[in-house]
Amino acid sequence: VQLQASGGGLVETGGSLRLSCTASGRAFSTYAMGWFRQPPGKERDFVASISWSGTTTYYANSVKGRFTISRDNDKNTVYLQMYNLQPEDTAVYYCAINNGKIATMGPGFSSWGQGTQVTVSS
Repeated sequence: VQLQASGGGLVETGGSLRLSCTASGRAFSTYAMGWFRQPPGKERDFVASISWSGTTTYYANSVKGRFTISRDNDKNTVYLQMYNLQPEDTAVYYCAINNGKIATMGPGFSSWGQGTQVTVSS
């Protein structure tokens, strides 16, 4: 599977961005998808995930209420809408595909995209 993430950029505190990730080479609609992020000098952390059908989502506490994950199986694309961005949201954001249909908060994600940089200025 190949995952292509896009939509990152530089925004001011309180701004918004929408990330997109398009998958190819695999039956996208039958797998859960997720977003992770890696701040400078830190480990990669879970951000959000969505089940194969889109009916179940999970979020990290730090983004709950500000970020929304969604998917369009017809377009093989998963999205991460980010509102009220804060400097601590600055990171490289990665999309990932799970081995199964069920959304998780980390386990089972095995294929990763190349990442897109999000920088939030204070």
